[in-house]
Amino acid sequence: MEERNKVATKLLFENDRVKIWEMRLEPGQRGALHRHEYDHVLVQISGDRMAVEPDPSTRSIYREYVEAPVEPGKFFFIEKGGVETAYNVGKEPFHEIVIELKD
Repeated sequence: MEERNKVATKLLFENDRVKIWEMRLEPGQRGALHRHEYDHVLVQISGDRMAVEPDPSTRSIYREYVEAPVEPGKFFFIEKGGVETAYNVGKEPFHEIVIELKD
């Protein structure tokens, strides 16, 4: 799988309607630069602080570097088009589930 198609660290499930990914990052670790081809839902499991570093080619509404606290159980719906790198700027390991909606 091409790195830009790998939106998290491990693909858990895929069918014709969804892809479910797991994202795990240690403190100070960055994920791969990736492009979100589908609308998706992020579900935070654990961690303390994360950042997103958008690529200049992003089509997301998030075009600037953003840092925020992790809130376990919180979820976010995000429209497709983002090109970014996830960055664990916290002191705890980060864990999240990413659900891509193919239709």
